[in-house]
Amino acid sequence: MALLPLRTVRLPTATEQFYDGWLADLQTHLTAPGADWYRIARDLLFEIHYPGVGDYDKLLQSPATPEATRVALLSLDPWNVTLEPEYYAEVDAERFARVKPLLWLWQGFDRSPLGNNVHLGVRFRRLLAPHIFARVGRNFKAFQYVEFSFGYNLEVGDDVVVHRNVLLDDRGGLTLGDRVSISDYANIYSHTHSIVDQKDVTNAPTILEDDVRITYHATVLAGVRVGRNAMVGANAVATKDVRPYHVNVGIPAKSIRVKPSAPPEAYVTERVARRDTRES
Repeated sequence: MALLPLRTVRLPTATEQFYDGWLADLQTHLTAPGADWYRIARDLLFEIHYPGVGDYDKLLQSPATPEATRVALLSLDPWNVTLEPEYYAEVDAERFARVKPLLWLWQGFDRSPLGNNVHLGVRFRRLLAPHIFARVGRNFKAFQYVEFSFGYNLEVGDDVVVHRNVLLDDRGGLTLGDRVSISDYANIYSHTHSIVDQKDVTNAPTILEDDVRITYHATVLAGVRVGRNAMVGANAVATKDVRPYHVNVGIPAKSIRVKPSAPPEAYVTERVARRDTRES
């Protein structure tokens, strides 16, 4: 199988410089003492979705503005919307209120024409991530339509890549180790519902250790630990821990092989301890 490393793609120098300046300005605004993240998110989404239209407040208050347009304008402001995690019983209202405008800004950016711009989008999300997550390492890369629950319960290591349309549910806590790769349409959960009563929710930390790969449309359920350098195959559902260097596939996911690069201990068969019942 051929190695196909990613190509280096460059934009015109003037364009790159302009994008870098715009992102630097945004970072300055977000980190300024007393920064109002709600106002920043509202104004930036207005500029993105209604470029060159004019003043937000004047347009909103004008009698000539159609009601549907007013609804759209109001919905650009994080104060005027609700997000699903706000309804969860265990939400830390104060912590969520802090990150909510940036979650709304992240989603609004993704749903704008700018969200398709890989060069700009990766850098934009990388800029927001440290203000949302509990921790994020260097060179974080997220593509379009990645969503979180709370955001503040998510820890991300170095060189992590999260592809399109991924759900990172951090209700119970979610940790992504260094160099974790999560492919398109994967779902990583840290909460589960009782089969008897849907309102009976169990939160359990989910951990993807270093160098883990979760492939297309795979699901990792709450409380699962995917060991170092392990892989969960396409469409698989990991209901139990995945051993380091093992490749698990199917529903429920089971080990079908061990990576050739695995150390000797990865091949050791797991045994259940048995009590010796012989009489002395």
